[in-house]
Amino acid sequence: MKVVIVGAVAAGMSAATRLRRKDEHAEIVVLEAGEHVSFANCGLPYYVGGVITDRESLLLQTPESLHARFALDVRTHSRVVDVDAQARTVTVRTATGDTYLETYDHLVLSPGARPIVPDVPGAERALVLRDVADVDRMAAHTADARTAVVIGGGFVGLEVAENLRHRGLDVTVVELAPQVLSALDAELAIRIQDRLEQHGVSVLTGAQVTEITADAAVVSGPDGEVTLAADMVVASIGVIPDSTLARSARADLGPRGAILVDDDMRTSVPGIYAVGDAAAKRDAFSEDPTLIPLANLANRHGRRVADVITGTTGHGRPSIGTAVVGVFGLTAAVTGRTERRLRAEGRAYRAIHTHPMDHAGYYPGASAMALKLLVDPETDAILGAQGIGEGGVDKRIDVIATAIHGGITASELADLELAYAPAYGSAKDPVNMLGYVAENVLLGDSPSIQWHELAASGDQAPLVVDVRSAAEHSRGTVVPPWGQEPVNIAVDDLRARHGELPHDRRIVVHCQVGQRGHTATRLLRQLGYDAANLDGGYLTWRDGVRTLQTAAAPA
Repeated sequence: MKVVIVGAVAAGMSAATRLRRKDEHAEIVVLEAGEHVSFANCGLPYYVGGVITDRESLLLQTPESLHARFALDVRTHSRVVDVDAQARTVTVRTATGDTYLETYDHLVLSPGARPIVPDVPGAERALVLRDVADVDRMAAHTADARTAVVIGGGFVGLEVAENLRHRGLDVTVVELAPQVLSALDAELAIRIQDRLEQHGVSVLTGAQVTEITADAAVVSGPDGEVTLAADMVVASIGVIPDSTLARSARADLGPRGAILVDDDMRTSVPGIYAVGDAAAKRDAFSEDPTLIPLANLANRHGRRVADVITGTTGHGRPSIGTAVVGVFGLTAAVTGRTERRLRAEGRAYRAIHTHPMDHAGYYPGASAMALKLLVDPETDAILGAQGIGEGGVDKRIDVIATAIHGGITASELADLELAYAPAYGSAKDPVNMLGYVAENVLLGDSPSIQWHELAASGDQAPLVVDVRSAAEHSRGTVVPPWGQEPVNIAVDDLRARHGELPHDRRIVVHCQVGQRGHTATRLLRQLGYDAANLDGGYLTWRDGVRTLQTAAAPA
């Protein structure tokens, strides 16, 4: 059996090494267009910023080491330019420009994705960051640069912006969307923008670069056109699948040119498979093909295709899209759907916001997180989750991602037995607390209202009651759009003073994060009031209404 793999790095090399472990006698050829076959792609921004100081540590394997351990025939500077699916051959162009044919029994396409560069004058000056050659160019530019413009406020764009700032550059992030990090909902993403600005990174949302000159970038935004000094311009807009060879083989393509594959990574052409960023993934929530260019999926699918080629049966799992990023000490993580996407799909959902401490509050060093859970109101299935915080966010989102994978419902999160000690969590872990809230809402014990629903209330405006202390109330409270100052009755006084509230008007209760609001809501409802809790309390409302200034909130 002869297997030819086009493209190395995560998916391609995972496929090649797994193939060897499964079949000692297979002939395995890896054709890589670039110089490096195995490198830490996700570590590249941190080398630019000097966090990773040893360039060689980014290079994980070489053709020589792969041949020595796995007997792989790995050829660099070997670009495949054509596929003849009927003859089962590929045409390879070498560094000298010569071409030759390579036969195959099985062909695995792992060409990755190409970075998107804006189609504007001067775009050739924009740097991208996908491989080691790119990081060498970017690192060289930082030596004499003082100013930088980063186009795109997604995961990689923010990592690049932070690391350029570590190098001492004046950095501006330009994002076309009304918020940075569109993988999160607006009321959480605003905290990332805050952290960027606190560390000296300027952020322009709802804006786009329209021209790149020799030393500047011209930006058009809500306030008109501005010219920003830019010794460096970095394009981190996103990627598009490199499906050139799939087209050559006449394989079926999907969204944005992604190569369509089945659960066994097979394309529509017999004998040809596709893995990595170029291949479409099956969406766990819709079953539709989707693009999820993440390293963990690339490695997983590389392993999967090797199993299929060597005869292991079984089907792959759909993808939910779990990701994490750090920005100046603040962690943002997400899994599954966002509220914005659920609304766009017209899908019913229930949102839950909490603001727990990452570990026991009495233990030194505790910090608050903002967590958001999205739930199917009929089935109680978890549709997605997001988190922001300085500590503990990643493990909570990982737990919820695992729950989605295992079919655990939102209410069942309350019953998970999670590791606890004061330095690591709480006896009621933040994940458990999300489950408690989900159960309360599911049972109808504590109806809730979202910050944007309150902001959009019209003629049937409810009475807002702040159940925090007078001191907390004086430092900032929820002021709905109709401008009526909330009634302030502390939760401990509510039992004695509830008679001051009307029975003929809906009441929305709020506290700081929603916990006291839940207690107040339960009390008032049992006393005959039509009461609901403002989900996530004042903190969620505060962050949410700030996003309305840039139209980033749900419609």
